[in-house]
Amino acid sequence: MNEYWSQWKPQESATLCFVIRGDEILLILKKRGLGAGKINAPGGRLEPGETALDAAIRETQEELQITPRELVKRGELHFQFTDGYSLHCTVFFAYDHDGEATETEEAVPAWTPLENIPYEKMWEDDRHWLPGAIAGQSFLGYFHFDGDKMVTKYVIWDN
Repeated sequence: MNEYWSQWKPQESATLCFVIRGDEILLILKKRGLGAGKINAPGGRLEPGETALDAAIRETQEELQITPRELVKRGELHFQFTDGYSLHCTVFFAYDHDGEATETEEAVPAWTPLENIPYEKMWEDDRHWLPGAIAGQSFLGYFHFDGDKMVTKYVIWDN
Protein backbone atom coordinates (compact mmCIF):
# COMPACT_ATOMS: atom_id res chain seq x y z
CA MET A 1 0.00 0.00 0.00
CA ASN A 2 1.37 3.43 -0.81
CA GLU A 3 2.22 6.10 1.71
CA TYR A 4 -0.75 8.23 0.67
CA TRP A 5 -3.28 5.95 2.38
CA SER A 6 -1.37 5.92 5.69
CA GLN A 7 -1.97 9.68 5.95
CA TRP A 8 -5.53 9.60 4.52
CA LYS A 9 -8.49 10.97 6.51
CA PRO A 10 -12.13 10.59 5.39
CA GLN A 11 -14.53 13.53 5.28
CA GLU A 12 -17.47 11.23 6.04
CA SER A 13 -18.20 7.71 7.26
CA ALA A 14 -20.88 5.40 5.90
CA THR A 15 -22.06 1.79 5.88
CA LEU A 16 -23.26 -0.88 3.47
CA CYS A 17 -25.39 -3.83 4.56
CA PHE A 18 -25.62 -6.86 2.27
CA VAL A 19 -28.48 -9.16 3.29
CA ILE A 20 -28.03 -12.81 2.31
CA ARG A 21 -30.96 -15.26 2.09
CA GLY A 22 -29.95 -18.74 1.00
CA ASP A 23 -28.35 -18.37 -2.43
CA GLU A 24 -29.63 -14.79 -2.93
CA ILE A 25 -28.36 -11.35 -2.01
CA LEU A 26 -30.56 -8.30 -1.49
CA LEU A 27 -29.38 -5.47 -3.73
CA ILE A 28 -30.95 -2.09 -4.43
CA LEU A 29 -31.26 0.30 -7.33
CA LYS A 30 -30.26 3.53 -5.63
CA LYS A 31 -32.63 6.36 -6.52
CA ARG A 32 -30.77 9.38 -5.08
CA GLY A 33 -27.54 10.57 -3.52
CA LEU A 34 -24.03 9.27 -4.16
CA GLY A 35 -24.33 6.37 -6.60
CA ALA A 36 -27.87 7.18 -7.77
CA GLY A 37 -28.77 4.92 -10.69
CA LYS A 38 -26.30 2.23 -9.62
CA ILE A 39 -26.96 -1.17 -8.08
CA ASN A 40 -25.63 -1.40 -4.53
CA ALA A 41 -26.55 -2.57 -1.03
CA PRO A 42 -28.60 -0.52 1.40
CA GLY A 43 -26.52 1.86 3.44
CA GLY A 44 -25.55 5.45 3.96
CA ARG A 45 -23.76 8.00 6.07
CA LEU A 46 -23.42 7.78 9.83
CA GLU A 47 -25.29 10.34 11.90
CA PRO A 48 -23.42 12.16 14.71
CA GLY A 49 -22.72 9.79 17.62
CA GLU A 50 -23.95 6.74 15.70
CA THR A 51 -21.91 3.56 15.40
CA ALA A 52 -21.38 1.92 12.01
CA LEU A 53 -23.49 -1.06 13.13
CA ASP A 54 -26.36 1.18 14.23
CA ALA A 55 -26.18 3.10 10.95
CA ALA A 56 -26.25 -0.12 8.89
CA ILE A 57 -29.44 -1.22 10.64
CA ARG A 58 -31.06 2.23 10.46
CA GLU A 59 -30.22 2.77 6.79
CA THR A 60 -31.53 -0.68 5.82
CA GLN A 61 -34.74 0.03 7.71
CA GLU A 62 -35.12 3.44 6.03
CA GLU A 63 -34.27 2.27 2.51
CA LEU A 64 -36.07 -1.10 2.43
CA GLN A 65 -38.41 -1.26 5.44
CA ILE A 66 -36.66 -4.36 6.80
CA THR A 67 -34.52 -4.90 9.88
CA PRO A 68 -31.31 -6.83 9.24
CA ARG A 69 -30.25 -9.30 11.94
CA GLU A 70 -27.11 -11.29 12.72
CA LEU A 71 -24.88 -8.62 11.19
CA VAL A 72 -21.20 -9.44 10.69
CA LYS A 73 -18.59 -6.81 9.86
CA ARG A 74 -16.85 -8.06 6.74
CA GLY A 75 -14.65 -5.16 5.65
CA GLU A 76 -13.80 -1.52 5.27
CA LEU A 77 -13.72 0.59 2.13
CA HIS A 78 -11.66 3.76 1.72
CA PHE A 79 -12.64 6.01 -1.17
CA GLN A 80 -10.81 9.07 -2.43
CA PHE A 81 -12.34 11.03 -5.30
CA THR A 82 -10.37 13.38 -7.53
CA ASP A 83 -12.77 16.22 -6.64
CA GLY A 84 -11.46 16.02 -3.05
CA TYR A 85 -14.32 14.06 -1.48
CA SER A 86 -13.27 11.15 0.75
CA LEU A 87 -15.40 8.43 2.36
CA HIS A 88 -14.80 5.54 4.76
CA CYS A 89 -17.39 2.77 4.54
CA THR A 90 -17.88 -0.21 6.87
CA VAL A 91 -19.32 -3.26 5.10
CA PHE A 92 -21.68 -5.59 6.96
CA PHE A 93 -23.37 -8.82 5.96
CA ALA A 94 -26.69 -9.85 7.52
CA TYR A 95 -27.85 -13.44 7.40
CA ASP A 96 -31.39 -12.87 8.62
CA HIS A 97 -33.92 -10.05 8.59
CA ASP A 98 -37.40 -9.10 9.74
CA GLY A 99 -39.98 -7.76 7.29
CA GLU A 100 -40.44 -7.74 3.53
CA ALA A 101 -38.12 -5.63 1.37
CA THR A 102 -40.21 -2.74 0.04
CA GLU A 103 -39.49 0.04 -2.46
CA THR A 104 -39.04 3.48 -0.89
CA GLU A 105 -38.15 6.97 -2.11
CA GLU A 106 -34.48 5.96 -1.79
CA ALA A 107 -34.28 2.44 -3.21
CA VAL A 108 -35.82 -0.33 -5.31
CA PRO A 109 -35.05 -3.76 -3.76
CA ALA A 110 -34.10 -6.84 -5.81
CA TRP A 111 -33.32 -10.31 -4.46
CA THR A 112 -30.56 -11.45 -6.80
CA PRO A 113 -29.03 -14.92 -7.22
CA LEU A 114 -25.45 -14.88 -5.94
CA GLU A 115 -24.24 -16.20 -9.29
CA ASN A 116 -25.93 -13.33 -11.19
CA ILE A 117 -24.72 -10.21 -9.38
CA PRO A 118 -24.82 -7.37 -11.97
CA TYR A 119 -21.31 -5.99 -11.43
CA GLU A 120 -21.54 -4.00 -14.68
CA LYS A 121 -24.28 -1.85 -13.03
CA MET A 122 -22.39 -1.37 -9.76
CA TRP A 123 -19.45 0.74 -8.63
CA GLU A 124 -16.27 -0.55 -10.30
CA ASP A 125 -14.63 -1.50 -7.00
CA ASP A 126 -17.37 -4.00 -6.05
CA ARG A 127 -16.14 -6.72 -8.39
CA HIS A 128 -12.74 -6.62 -6.64
CA TRP A 129 -13.95 -7.32 -3.09
CA LEU A 130 -17.61 -8.44 -3.05
CA PRO A 131 -17.04 -12.05 -4.27
CA GLY A 132 -14.44 -12.66 -1.55
CA ALA A 133 -16.62 -11.00 1.08
CA ILE A 134 -19.59 -13.20 0.09
CA ALA A 135 -17.27 -16.21 0.47
CA GLY A 136 -16.57 -15.12 4.07
CA GLN A 137 -13.25 -13.30 3.70
CA SER A 138 -12.56 -10.07 5.59
CA PHE A 139 -10.87 -7.23 3.74
CA LEU A 140 -9.65 -3.66 3.58
CA GLY A 141 -10.15 -1.88 0.25
CA TYR A 142 -8.55 1.36 -0.92
CA PHE A 143 -9.93 2.98 -4.07
CA HIS A 144 -9.28 6.21 -5.95
CA PHE A 145 -12.08 7.39 -8.24
CA ASP A 146 -12.43 10.09 -10.87
CA GLY A 147 -16.21 10.50 -10.84
CA ASP A 148 -17.57 7.00 -11.58
CA LYS A 149 -14.26 5.74 -13.00
CA MET A 150 -11.91 3.78 -10.74
CA VAL A 151 -8.32 5.05 -11.11
CA THR A 152 -6.48 2.81 -8.63
CA LYS A 153 -7.34 -0.11 -6.36
CA TYR A 154 -5.72 -1.95 -3.49
CA VAL A 155 -7.40 -4.76 -1.53
CA ILE A 156 -5.93 -6.53 1.52
CA TRP A 157 -7.50 -9.88 2.44
CA ASP A 158 -7.47 -11.29 5.95
CA ASN A 159 -8.33 -14.97 5.95
